[in-house]
Amino acid sequence: MVGAAIRLKRRAEFLRVASGGRKAAMPGLVLQTLDRNDAAPVRVGFTVTKKVGNAVVRNRAKRRLREVARLLLRERPLSGVDLVLIGRAGTGGRDFRALIDDFSRALRKTGVG
Repeated sequence: MVGAAIRLKRRAEFLRVASGGRKAAMPGLVLQTLDRNDAAPVRVGFTVTKKVGNAVVRNRAKRRLREVARLLLRERPLSGVDLVLIGRAGTGGRDFRALIDDFSRALRKTGVG
C-alpha cells in the first residue's frame, strides 16, 4: 500500500473504527475514522458489501478505493489514525477524479486531513 501504511484486516479492527470513530458519507464512498492518539503510521481498511454487486463489481470498487487512498496518502501522509473506506453502489462507475475529491472531502469532514 502506501509507504508505511498498514492494512486493517480483522473484523474486530473494522468494528472498533465503526463504533468509536467519526463517519463521512460521500457520493462515491463512506469514510470512517478513528484517532488512535499515537504516532504510528496510518492503518487503512477497505470493504464493499454484497448489496453493491457481485464479486467482480465489489473487487473493482475495492481496487479503485485502494488506488484513491494510495494517491492521496502519498501526498498527505497521516499518522495515529485508522481509516475504513466503504464502497457504495456508485464507486465502481464514478469518475476517478470525483472519487479522489470525495475521499479528500471526507478526510476534511472527519477532521483527519
